[in-house]
Amino acid sequence: MDTPSKVSYLVVGSEEAGQRLDNYLMKHLKGAPKSLIYRIVRSGEVRVNKGRADVTYRTVEGDQIRIPPIRLAEPSAKPSQAAAARGPALPILYEDEALLVIDKPAGVAVHGGSGVSFGVIEQLRALRPQAKFLELVHRLDRETSGILLVAKKRAALVAMHEMLRNDRGMDKRYLALVKGVFPDARRHVRFKLQKYVTADGERRVNVTPDGQDSHTVFNRKAAFADATLLECELKTGRTHQIRVHCAQSGFPILGDDKYGDFALNKALPRQGLKRMFLHAWRLTLNHPISGEPLKLEAPLPLELQTYMNSLESL
Repeated sequence: MDTPSKVSYLVVGSEEAGQRLDNYLMKHLKGAPKSLIYRIVRSGEVRVNKGRADVTYRTVEGDQIRIPPIRLAEPSAKPSQAAAARGPALPILYEDEALLVIDKPAGVAVHGGSGVSFGVIEQLRALRPQAKFLELVHRLDRETSGILLVAKKRAALVAMHEMLRNDRGMDKRYLALVKGVFPDARRHVRFKLQKYVTADGERRVNVTPDGQDSHTVFNRKAAFADATLLECELKTGRTHQIRVHCAQSGFPILGDDKYGDFALNKALPRQGLKRMFLHAWRLTLNHPISGEPLKLEAPLPLELQTYMNSLESL
């Protein structure tokens, strides 16, 4: 049974400052769908310091946020905990008081929304109800596996966002198996990329003169008869950057359902590849609090390693 709420007011604390307004509301309005949160913000029913605000507004310590009367499901910890238990295992690569590093499985969204009710961050919060602060540092596409950073302290989140914003301080490497024989041992690829949304509401990226600068370095790791394993060294972090750079260079990632070779993709499951071959493999950074060098690595998933082992080496 749903229960109606009353008008309430929240004050943003120091550990909550810097969050997007929609993420802040989702954390406080347990069970509220993202579509409802977007609607009450855009209609002006949510007020920040007595004024209207956009969902992208970043909260500031001391902000007073008005929450309108809405209907939410009866609160219960059991459903979320059960959903977390049913979700895929989230192997932990590293953890301390400030940082949690997950080896995200392919096929799992990093957060709820766009038809997905339960992502990695929701699962972590359900499994760790005592945690005061858990926020995604960055995102991985749902189809991509590998290293995912989660901040356990506001100071750590701010420091790592600064590294990402300046495109320095983090060395991110992915492994991608692409169609064809890549001719160069090392190649710098640069395109201007622009995001857009399809009629079906899906995010896409194209190359356009008005887009944002993007830069990937491809290092050839292994060559096969009809495919190449590339180490993709990110110099910028645009949406779908590696996928678009590979496709635009004439070497689409195997299994990529947005930018890949669709005819080839249909044959891949019969050959043993049932997902996109893109994996966030290695990440090097200075610890956001201590400054100590931190080297993280997520091994290639078994299904990808098995498929690659089946290929004929050159």
